[in-house]
Amino acid sequence: MPSRRYQLLRALCLLAVPAFLFPKAGSTQEPQQASCVACHRAFDGPLGDPAKRFAEDIHGAKGFGCVACHGGDARAPGLEAMAPERGFVGKPDHQQVSQFCGRCHSDAEFMKRYNPALRVDQVAEYAISVHGRRSVELGDTSVATCISCHPAHSIKPPSDPLSSVHPLNVSKTCGACHANAEYMQSYPIATDQLDKYEQSIHWQKLSVDGDLSAPTCNDCHGNHGAAPPGISWVGNVCGQCHSVMADYFAQSRHARIFTMLGVPGCATCHNNHEIVDAGDELLGLGEGAVCGRCHQPDVGSGGKPAAMRALIDSLKTQSDTAAAILLEAEHAGMEVSQAQFELVGARNALVQARAAIHSFDVDSVTRYAEDGLTVASEAFSLGEEALNELTFRRTGLAISVTIILALIVGIVLKIRELERRQPST
Repeated sequence: MPSRRYQLLRALCLLAVPAFLFPKAGSTQEPQQASCVACHRAFDGPLGDPAKRFAEDIHGAKGFGCVACHGGDARAPGLEAMAPERGFVGKPDHQQVSQFCGRCHSDAEFMKRYNPALRVDQVAEYAISVHGRRSVELGDTSVATCISCHPAHSIKPPSDPLSSVHPLNVSKTCGACHANAEYMQSYPIATDQLDKYEQSIHWQKLSVDGDLSAPTCNDCHGNHGAAPPGISWVGNVCGQCHSVMADYFAQSRHARIFTMLGVPGCATCHNNHEIVDAGDELLGLGEGAVCGRCHQPDVGSGGKPAAMRALIDSLKTQSDTAAAILLEAEHAGMEVSQAQFELVGARNALVQARAAIHSFDVDSVTRYAEDGLTVASEAFSLGEEALNELTFRRTGLAISVTIILALIVGIVLKIRELERRQPST
């Protein structure tokens, strides 16, 4: 005896048949989708929610219906439409998901009709990822699949701010698993990455400054081929953005030593998820400096961090001093725009010197610092000359005004004297 639920679903499907056979003129909705939705929208929960959400899904927007993914035969009335022999697949199991999505997304000829720029190697990448390997090789049903990051039936393009993979939302999407201590308890992985990331300069640039190019989880770990950065190549990961620093570091002695010690390059000094703004205070041997973790002032090359910090501080101080005197002269009405333009060279030298720190070579830092100090010194001298010229002009003006006033007073006195000498009538 069929269940009450079966009878209700069959009745709803039969009611939907006329709408399927005779769609409204001008309707852009696929008939099979209208047929499926007409039944499933009557339910709540897992049977109804997908049909209610799918209208906003990118696949629905492109004109795909339920049959495109789930198969079946929408021409058949009732539950026969979902018979397995008609190719119907309800909810794919965990290991089937990537191949389920890959039927389209791995077909370059098919995908170019809709989005030629979209990559078609996602399934291949997933297969070699930590997630994919654990799923296939170990049968782990807790690791992420396509629908873990791209919620089925409500998928939006990455450019949509509501998308689960929009740059502002990626960390929350990854954190849904990786920040859940209970969910991750069977894996030897920390669950504080999201909290640390949200304290980093990367998250600040992304969320506060609105810089959507700032890195989030998938920029460092990959997305479909997600994997933890290995110790030996973490510098290459950071070097995707910080290329100049990465080149300096790769040629440095520290790169070889860190590899021998088995410690990650960039992350040793800058951390990984909780990367803070790299200020000058990180350099040297004082409080808050990272060099002091390994180096002692009077041991081996321990004096180099302090020497580099002294060069950086000197250049910064001289540049700021030159900028201040030029600003004073400008506010006083003196023409110093050329000197201010030339002072940019000192600022550029400061940037280059800070980058050269990653070579851990005092001579490299010295070369840039000395160039910058020369520019800053010349700019300061021009500022002094402008202020001296201003003083000279003001002094000359004061003397001129004094002479003019004296002449006026003399003329007035002479006029009064002449008036007194005239005989009265």
